Amino acid sequence: MDETLPLFPLARRSAFDPPAEYSAEQKVRKVRLYDGRTAWLVVGYDEVREVLSHPAVSADRRREAFPFSSASREALERADPSFVTFDGPDHARIRRVFTRYFAVRRIQAMRPVVRGIVDDLIDDLQAAGPPADFVRDFAAEVPARTICHFLGLPLEERGIFQELDARRNLLATAPGDVRNATGLMLDLTNRLIESKRSDPGDDLVSELVHGEAADVLTPEELLHALRLVITAGHETTSNMISLGLVTLLRHLDQWQELIMEPALVPTAVEELLRYVSIFHISPTRLAVESFQLGDTLIEAGDGLIPVSAGANRDPDAFEDPDRFDLRRGTRHHVAFGHGIHHCLGQSLARLELVVVLEQLISRLPGLRLAVAPEDLRVSEYSFLKLDALPVTWSTT
Repeated sequence: MDETLPLFPLARRSAFDPPAEYSAEQKVRKVRLYDGRTAWLVVGYDEVREVLSHPAVSADRRREAFPFSSASREALERADPSFVTFDGPDHARIRRVFTRYFAVRRIQAMRPVVRGIVDDLIDDLQAAGPPADFVRDFAAEVPARTICHFLGLPLEERGIFQELDARRNLLATAPGDVRNATGLMLDLTNRLIESKRSDPGDDLVSELVHGEAADVLTPEELLHALRLVITAGHETTSNMISLGLVTLLRHLDQWQELIMEPALVPTAVEELLRYVSIFHISPTRLAVESFQLGDTLIEAGDGLIPVSAGANRDPDAFEDPDRFDLRRGTRHHVAFGHGIHHCLGQSLARLELVVVLEQLISRLPGLRLAVAPEDLRVSEYSFLKLDALPVTWSTT
């Protein structure tokens, strides 16, 4: 076995370039965590899928031996346990309550709402004129406004949640500050729940507190689950919108192809999800029983770090994986995870990404980067995030 390597910077990668450290011949390798323990970094497509679905692998952060990628992540995830980090009956019971609200048909019924949000933001961009910060003025706003509508969260509170979540996810944030931000976010979520108890509306939180959730979930389970939905519903999608646009504008021939053939948008979205893979690493896992992973024996108590970015660039799963090709057809990617813990909100994320691209190519086909790609700054964050994205366009 090769020398044990530190997890960071090994698992960190550019927003656009292939992860050079990942070897197609070494899809499972030992890395060293921040606390000195070791874990298995898993980068192969088949291997990542197996880890994410294997019955001998646990997602439960409450286990004492569970591995974390940093002290801040440990503080965050131990302070705010949600059903996506549970195993077995608890996970299934809580997830069932939410599944019907994220069913494809129900999410697709939100298309007019998302379309209205996107069009309003494009109206604002055009009224203000170029240049603009696409992250601040558009990408951050689309999912934030969408999740506010979906949950019944007051629109004016979106910025508070965004700021608190940013503090929680910055790699440099001290563990104590992570816990403080998490506590404030949980307080806000609890306030939202209580407001819907007394004054329900036509939204998800109202349905939950006055429906079956009251009989199936404990107050703590509902609180942590809704906190997750609020933040997971905007941060990752915001980053995917901005990084997706950069990818397309760095491949102007394919941007033009999309303009000429809008029916390609859903396929382009899947390729963007694969190519960008905004998570440096997927959520970590713990082996609770020994099992064989390819040529590697994983023993009970071993930490596992499935790397979705590596799996989505595995040449054994995707031909010429470092090439962006909007016609590729890559819905089998693992950008939303795999197995029973796959992303519950993926239908909503896909809807937002599709509507965004449809409206941008229709209404702002002349969009261009206002700076060189190499001048864009990626934050020291839990996943790929641009600090800003200066764009311009022709007004004639």
